[in-house]
Amino acid sequence: MSPHRRTLLSLSALALLGGCAALKTLAVDVRSFGAWPADKKAGTYAFERLPSQQDPLSRAAEWETLAAPALEKAGFKPAPAGTPPDVIVALGVRISAVALSPWDDPLWYRWNAPLYHWRFGMPPRAHPLFVDRRYEREVGVLLRDRVSGQPLYEARASSDGSTQGGDALMAALFQAALADFPKAQPQPHVVRIQLP
Repeated sequence: MSPHRRTLLSLSALALLGGCAALKTLAVDVRSFGAWPADKKAGTYAFERLPSQQDPLSRAAEWETLAAPALEKAGFKPAPAGTPPDVIVALGVRISAVALSPWDDPLWYRWNAPLYHWRFGMPPRAHPLFVDRRYEREVGVLLRDRVSGQPLYEARASSDGSTQGGDALMAALFQAALADFPKAQPQPHVVRIQLP
């Protein structure tokens, strides 16, 4: 094999790997608030569940499992059993589906919708089989001082897409929410997280 061809194959392989990495990167919109004390270490934590999260059908335990690696990456450790934690962590998760109208897309003509409309009475995307859905996914993390009950840090991370997302995506949202910790950035900004 010639050196020129070998170089070309190597560059093609690198481009393919780069493309795969881009597909596994999640861009997350993040906002964080609070004033974490400069002299306070991350310390230990325990989760707190709201009354609605104590319902047997609640997925609170699953969310806690997915948020734990993000808390650990931010420097927190779970409080040992029987030991009071330094901070109390409250989690919130929202996943909502939005059905899109075919007229939400200003370029809906690309599907020859007017021709379909004239023949069959509706544009193709208005048919139940062609309904588009977008899923809005958001997580919230609130850290409170256990002794005073004072909120110290709050973060929200959101993304949207064509699926509800699985556990890996939700874990990535928690990771993005705590990526700036302990610095607060109230202005919306994008955090990129590599999916496994």
